[in-house]
Amino acid sequence: MKLINKKIKSYTQIFHLFTEEEWSRTSKNLNKNIAAFFTGKKHEVFINVQDEGIAYFIGLGKADSPVFEMQQVAVKFSQTYKEKLSAVPTLIVGDFMVEKQFEEFIKGLLLGTYNYPFEKTHAFWNPKFELHFENLSQKRLDMISHKSEALSNAQTACQEWLNKPANLKKPETFGTYLKNISKKYNLKYTSFNRKKCEELGLGAYLSVNQGSSYDAAFTILEYKTTVKNAKTFGLVGKCVLFDTGGISLKNPDNMHYMKSDMGGATAVLGALIYAAELQLPVNIITVLPITDNAISENAFLPSDVITAYNGKTIEVLNTDAEGRMILADGLSYLAKNYKTDILIDLATLTGSSVRMFGDTCGAMFSNNEELKNLLIKTGDSTNQRLWNLPLWDIWKDDIRSDVADLKNISMKPIGDCIVAAKFLEQFIENHPRWAHLDIAGVAFGNVGYAKEKAATGFGVQLLSDLIENYH
Repeated sequence: MKLINKKIKSYTQIFHLFTEEEWSRTSKNLNKNIAAFFTGKKHEVFINVQDEGIAYFIGLGKADSPVFEMQQVAVKFSQTYKEKLSAVPTLIVGDFMVEKQFEEFIKGLLLGTYNYPFEKTHAFWNPKFELHFENLSQKRLDMISHKSEALSNAQTACQEWLNKPANLKKPETFGTYLKNISKKYNLKYTSFNRKKCEELGLGAYLSVNQGSSYDAAFTILEYKTTVKNAKTFGLVGKCVLFDTGGISLKNPDNMHYMKSDMGGATAVLGALIYAAELQLPVNIITVLPITDNAISENAFLPSDVITAYNGKTIEVLNTDAEGRMILADGLSYLAKNYKTDILIDLATLTGSSVRMFGDTCGAMFSNNEELKNLLIKTGDSTNQRLWNLPLWDIWKDDIRSDVADLKNISMKPIGDCIVAAKFLEQFIENHPRWAHLDIAGVAFGNVGYAKEKAATGFGVQLLSDLIENYH
């Protein structure tokens, strides 16, 4: 998407961006017919057809609206009009906006073109945009372009893999994709098969994988900067390609949605792509414990006692609590083998978090006040919100076992998302800056581009913004 910082006299499409306040000042000098049908309210669109082309007047709402709402407006506009717009020279004018608002709008134009399966054939991906923004240099416009496309590539990758049907995302298929992007972005790729996992002692992860007809793929991707003394992020994403619940079988009514149980991994993947495309001055270590949770004669059983990577033993009471099993080994492997400034795991982990928050926010747990506050602030600014929940030691009493160090669920019908977080805390190896994000209610849900529930892209912008701006 090439941006040219100058007005053009001839165009076939032009987007005029207006807040309500700016429109009230400007409309007096424009055609009264337009003023009669357009007020600048959020999501309002008026189309003015002229001999020389088509002008779209796009309402942004109140001038003091949160910045992320600019992206929401653009996404909806893009989704609604993407079939009507052409790949022709297009001028976007938003001179009164602040730079960040303008940037968010451009991001939204690209993000709104997403529809599974995705192809970059839409007009917004065609390099014929001309953006006019007063007082912005060509260099700044180019940066907006670069960042917008990087974010769109990152979030699209997240949504694509979450939306794929189960038969199109087997471990080998996903592994091949990860190898290819590792070559593209110069990432270090490592993957352990079942035999290697046994040698390493990744018992909690293997307990889930042992029921699968597909080999284990405990995968590590590493992005490294050449900048000295750069911060290092450790990210672990739950990557259950499809979750039947195992022997503790899920209700079949909505089981088709369990293709979304890799939402933590796809969020991590998106953030990794964003950092690599912009060559951010950070280091990122990602662990993706890839498997499905299948039913077979080899599947793990309730009452099994498993030895995890860090030596702790786990009594399995429910095989549908498999996410915390693979995350346990992912966290302890990363914490024991790499030095990181921040350790974060993301997972579509519990129905408890869905019942608590629905699709409004993710549940967050952290042992570090500074990280906790930073994640809340980042969530608010990106509209990928989080709400903090406690990690009090009293919750650990509910996962004490008679036959092992821990059991993988509490027998009480309350607070499972808190119990799961307390369980995971036992595998961070005393890392001082750790956060667990349960995104079960927000990674997959109602979206503007699909009739049924589909991938929202939650987590990509949250992590990308955190990584880009952490000092």
